[in-house]
Amino acid sequence: MNNTLIVLGLESSCDDTAAAVVRHEIGKPADVLSSVVHNQGSLHSGYGGVVPEIAARAHAERLDYCLEEALVESDKTLDDADAIAVTAGPGLIGGLLAGVSFAKGLCAGSGKPLLGINHLAGHALTARMTHDAEFPYLALLVSGGHCQFLAVLGADRFIRLGGTLDDAPGEAFDKSARTLGLPQPGGPSIEKVASSGNKDRFAFPRPLSGKQGCNMSFSGLKTSLVRASESLERHGGRSTENDVADLCASFQAAVADIIVEKSKTAFEAYFERTGHQAKAFAVCGGVAANQSIRAGLSALCSETDAMFIAPEARFCTDNGAMIAWAGIEHYRLGLFDDYSLPARPRWPLDTESAPLVGFGKRGAKS
Repeated sequence: MNNTLIVLGLESSCDDTAAAVVRHEIGKPADVLSSVVHNQGSLHSGYGGVVPEIAARAHAERLDYCLEEALVESDKTLDDADAIAVTAGPGLIGGLLAGVSFAKGLCAGSGKPLLGINHLAGHALTARMTHDAEFPYLALLVSGGHCQFLAVLGADRFIRLGGTLDDAPGEAFDKSARTLGLPQPGGPSIEKVASSGNKDRFAFPRPLSGKQGCNMSFSGLKTSLVRASESLERHGGRSTENDVADLCASFQAAVADIIVEKSKTAFEAYFERTGHQAKAFAVCGGVAANQSIRAGLSALCSETDAMFIAPEARFCTDNGAMIAWAGIEHYRLGLFDDYSLPARPRWPLDTESAPLVGFGKRGAKS
């Protein structure tokens, strides 16, 4: 087995087309040689959200440009890569098909091994790329489409401890921002406006607070914001900038409180399932870039004597580096794929636990 690996990672599960080159030598920190992301925000901005057909077409058009930029930035060629890793799910099927098909073509033409990566695993394993976290550790994956607590036992071994029963936090941020007329994606917009707001003005609920387990719910919180906004409209006409700032601050505080409270419960669930105290707690995914949420989780880790791991923002949102790193982990375990690798819109990390939100025609959602 090679002591040093160079893996090219491709990501196209939603609305970011990304490619990266990561090098790793056993016993040393990972070296992200390049990470290129082509955001599609301008293509979807007029529709209030991501349009799957537009996203898929953009991925097909941009993947080769992303790859070229990543190779140039890394000062490497395709020949230098030991393998090609690609997100094979979960996500929007059109984008996944574009990425998987592109990766298969690269492997067929170059003779490189193919590594199909679960997008959620990419996020969860980022802590090992950026902070060299040792297995096992507790992780909170919190993004626009996903939210779950995981006991990360290995590169291909995950126990889901809990998660959202309805909307993911990022989805709740997006929908709330849309209600308030703020730009997408909603998380950064609400965080920016909330900085000048009064978080105590609106008494938004903390769903499932005080309940056993570390499952979460954000749908009712989102609805409360909608109703508060409508009430302001009825009683005072159009909401002022101060009103919007206070709504954002109160909403963000509620989300942070929910996540922090349930993270505390997740430490207990981790101990119950593994028999060990969590030595490290990693927060990953796009919503992990929110500074208010980070501050609350950092304080919690100080109380529990666990190392708090929060990758820099560029590795929290969708990126090719996390896929390349997960590919390195898979390569060293001998987890290669052939050309029958499917694109999977649904692909739970923990296949043994009962799904949180049931089954559909394409299988378990989470």
